[in-house]
Amino acid sequence: MSNEALSKEQRILRAMRKTLASVIKDVTPKSGYLSPLSDETVEGIKECFTLISIRERELADELGLATAKPHYTDEVKTSTVVNFIKPKSDKPES
Repeated sequence: MSNEALSKEQRILRAMRKTLASVIKDVTPKSGYLSPLSDETVEGIKECFTLISIRERELADELGLATAKPHYTDEVKTSTVVNFIKPKSDKPES
């Protein structure tokens, strides 16, 4: 599978996940009210999220991004970049 096809599929999965999450937010009732969704529908939604995340993980593995995770601006850095300067040679240039 080409990177372009993977990218397209990843965009589709991301859009599906975001849209499904937005629908859930829109129909979630206020505290004390009954949900408009049946238990069967809620289980179907959970299954959709599971399938989407499984496929996203498979695509990440295919691209070698299996360890990819979100990075936050306030996250403590675990590595430091060190610049090396090549020492000048004692030998005269010829």
